[in-house]
Amino acid sequence: MSNEKAPDFLAIYEQYQALKPGSQAELRRAVKPADLLEVSAFYQLLKGHQADGRMQRLVYCLPVIKHQAEGYGLGQALAKANISEKRLFMVLRSETPNDLIQLRRLLKMAQPTLDWLKAAPTIYYWGESSKRKLLEDYFYYQNNSAA
Repeated sequence: MSNEKAPDFLAIYEQYQALKPGSQAELRRAVKPADLLEVSAFYQLLKGHQADGRMQRLVYCLPVIKHQAEGYGLGQALAKANISEKRLFMVLRSETPNDLIQLRRLLKMAQPTLDWLKAAPTIYYWGESSKRKLLEDYFYYQNNSAA
């Protein structure tokens, strides 16, 4: 992680919600995170942040997430939606950008309502430690909800 300040994740979510439906659709149509570099709505959400890979990942996943304050984190939401371990491991074992493409597919399938403030940093700082935390949260929720 760099010393650069993370964006205000909630403000980005609210700005996305305030976009016109056509702009939201443009963001949804991105096939991979880098496709966002050619979408004007992406730049509307940046608000002074770099158009780097972190922001691309964040905005790429944003259209398939519904925010609920005090809700679940990313791993918990996927476990609650009964996403199989096999599918989750496919995400975790994939290389960039396929890992994120697979993650967005899972999110689209699960249609989770989660706490964006918990999920956004996982996506923003996506890497080995984020993937491990996602997996830990997934199994922690599964194991504790089965008890």
